[in-house]
Amino acid sequence: MRFKYSITLSSFRNIGEPLEKILETLGHQGYDAVEMFGEPYKLDLKRLNEIFHSFNIPVCGITGMWGSVSEEGWKRRLLSLNTNIVAYSVEYVKSCIKMCHLLGGYEINLCLFADDKFVEFDRNHGVVPEDQKERIMQKTAIPTLSKLSKFAKDYGIQLLLEPLNRYSTPFCTTATEAVSIANQLNQDNFGVLLDTFHMNIEEDSIEHAIMKSRGLLRHMHFADNNRKMPGYAHINFREVVKGLKKVDYNQYISFEPNLTDEGYAVATKKGLEFIRSM
Repeated sequence: MRFKYSITLSSFRNIGEPLEKILETLGHQGYDAVEMFGEPYKLDLKRLNEIFHSFNIPVCGITGMWGSVSEEGWKRRLLSLNTNIVAYSVEYVKSCIKMCHLLGGYEINLCLFADDKFVEFDRNHGVVPEDQKERIMQKTAIPTLSKLSKFAKDYGIQLLLEPLNRYSTPFCTTATEAVSIANQLNQDNFGVLLDTFHMNIEEDSIEHAIMKSRGLLRHMHFADNNRKMPGYAHINFREVVKGLKKVDYNQYISFEPNLTDEGYAVATKKGLEFIRSM
């Protein structure tokens, strides 16, 4: 089984190197595609499209810029008591859907961030009681996600719910929760994205979490437990790859590391080769 490999361009935002040089490096290293970061209001999409085509590197999808990863991320909250915030967040997703379509991609990740005081919960441990969480999903999240899924379908785009660890958001933290939401939505263009960095914190077994997601798992983010490329820390990626092979996964494995300097090429090459060797 041959996997397809991508990498998130959000990882390169602090590198200070032209996109053309980055794409040239990634192409030589054997990456099949890239994930563009979702900042549709800040980017020259026409120029971006020209650059990607000139290097013959497709865009597989858009990385939603949720939470602290973006200056605007604090107000991208699909769960909010402020209707203006929800409306802004919905429009952000719609703009990313249009951006994805324009760049030739086909998927976007969604994360369920909320106001600090959206509900009362154990903030020290990041845990919301299950019954309370289910009420929130039924009343707020699922209706919003359903509308967005129908909007995305008109553009041929998949929406992928990504569970995050409890220190990011307590409202969707495991594969089981993401699968439950996707099953309730029952939209053929709504699936699940799993991220090894977050799974390492929340899942009892990464392999079992992948097995639970069979049929809905459409994308993977790979990063080690220190957010570096795989092979630089402690996650058992053989277990991860084993699980993916068991479910006949044939979508992209997209690396999402923190890259800090212009010597990134060593890490991106080593991490890709590390996974390919399995």
